[in-house]
Amino acid sequence: MKNKEKFQPTRGSLFIPGGSSGVLLVHSLGGSPLEMKSVAHALSRKGMTVYCPVVPGLTFGTDVSGLSTWHDWYQSVSKAFDDLREMCETVIIGGASAGSILALRLAAYRQGQAAGLMLYAPTLAVNGWAIPKTIKLFHCVTDKWTARLFKFRTPAPYGIKDERVRNFALEAMRGADNLPADITMRGGGTVYEFLSLVRNVRPMLSLVKLHTLIFHPRHDDQSDIKNTMTLQRKLGGIVEVSVLDDSYHLVTLDRQRGYVVDRTVEFVDRLLASEAAKSGRKQTAANSTKQLGAAE
Repeated sequence: MKNKEKFQPTRGSLFIPGGSSGVLLVHSLGGSPLEMKSVAHALSRKGMTVYCPVVPGLTFGTDVSGLSTWHDWYQSVSKAFDDLREMCETVIIGGASAGSILALRLAAYRQGQAAGLMLYAPTLAVNGWAIPKTIKLFHCVTDKWTARLFKFRTPAPYGIKDERVRNFALEAMRGADNLPADITMRGGGTVYEFLSLVRNVRPMLSLVKLHTLIFHPRHDDQSDIKNTMTLQRKLGGIVEVSVLDDSYHLVTLDRQRGYVVDRTVEFVDRLLASEAAKSGRKQTAANSTKQLGAAE
């Protein structure tokens, strides 16, 4: 296994070395690992190794030209998963908003290597109450060159109900350099790639049989709760849903983040206990086989 102390995560990533159980967290489109900080630190206090990587093209400020593709995003997330697997015996996958779609794709292909799945306001369709209906016209765009002519501004309240937290989060995402770039703006090329990713992942939802926990706001400003209802109906494994009544889209930052963190930790504890029980049963079976072989 890789030495955690020598592992070099992508610059700007959130990596907290810990024990042999790990969690991979994927942030939202145009966001940053800071979104997942409260969840990451809570899990690290439980002794887990946590990695929320910067994903070129997905992370704010990493693809100004809009030339990256969802394949690039997925390749980066897949590599992060492999890195974590080399350091940990057990890995759980988590994703927020658009990051949850990358997490779902990873789960479909790697579920034999993962212990569970956590989704925070998953977004199959950008259809929250604050989203202009005109975005539906963008679905008529069939090529990326045309898509790049568009720009989309994330409408207020920017996914955060609590005004104090909202202002703090917006300033934090600008970074220490106080970047002048508009962090609420999304290029049409990036949105086009996200919609292409969704179209790729939808047909494989039934293949995802991992035990899944989903958090979704009842009044999500960016992603209607129907997104989670679709996942609950189509995913192939056990699905637990927590409906939040005092948060908007960025549930790991908003008013109910404490509940989200506590429920996440409790879910992870159950998954790890289940994995330990499975391991114990396998070891018992192996010992019994050895004893029978010796008796022969």
